[in-house]
Amino acid sequence: MSTSEVATINEILATAKTVAVVGLSSNPYRASFGVSQTLQESGYRVIPVNPNETEVLGEKAYARLEDISEKIDIVDIFRRSEYVSDIVDSAIRIGARAIWMQEGVEDEAAAARARRAGIFVAMDRCIAKDIYYRRKKK
Repeated sequence: MSTSEVATINEILATAKTVAVVGLSSNPYRASFGVSQTLQESGYRVIPVNPNETEVLGEKAYARLEDISEKIDIVDIFRRSEYVSDIVDSAIRIGARAIWMQEGVEDEAAAARARRAGIFVAMDRCIAKDIYYRRKKK
């Protein structure tokens, strides 16, 4: 990872306030739940995006990114790679600043579209690990 990419990640994590977590489950044994808890404990507002949930971690869940009325800084994706393209298109439409595709989640074509739209993309990376790493460096 380049120095400028690390600097961009640090800047986004330092200034972001709201993270929409696509695929967030209310099951405490799912990675999406644990990562979202870490986000909340780190001071971020987490908005669940999952049509099968009504509330997760004390926050109202939404079926789609477009259903959220407030500004989203980061879209964190916990869906299989074959679903990423549509989610990225939604993130572009809502004007997200960054997209995090969690470990094992990749879509180069969708990432390229997001980058052309001026959105930072982290692919195959865990945002919680990036937060922990940033804390250790302080």
